[in-house]
Amino acid sequence: VQLQASGGGLVQAGGSLRLSCAASGTIFLIDDMGWYRQAPGKQRELVATITDGGSSNYADSVRGRFTISRDNRKQTVDLQMISLKPEDTAVYYCKAKSSVLRSDYWGQGTQVTVSS
Repeated sequence: VQLQASGGGLVQAGGSLRLSCAASGTIFLIDDMGWYRQAPGKQRELVATITDGGSSNYADSVRGRFTISRDNRKQTVDLQMISLKPEDTAVYYCKAKSSVLRSDYWGQGTQVTVSS
């Protein structure tokens, strides 16, 4: 499984961005997908996840501002981000999990920078 993320960039506080991640390879073995982020000097943290059944989970810091969505046929996962804050600045990584393969897969990361 390979993951390709896109959509990061520079935006002013209060603005919006949409991240996209496309999976390729043995995509039929993917279960959960999600987005994580890592700010400079901090550990990588969960942003949002979504199951293949469509159940989503969000970090408290982004709930109500970010929306995760998924296309199971294409195995893509998007993250719509609104009302962005400077503290959202980080490298965002998409992740896919396969219970059958007992593996986690990570994309290359995309930079999101929110200026104040």
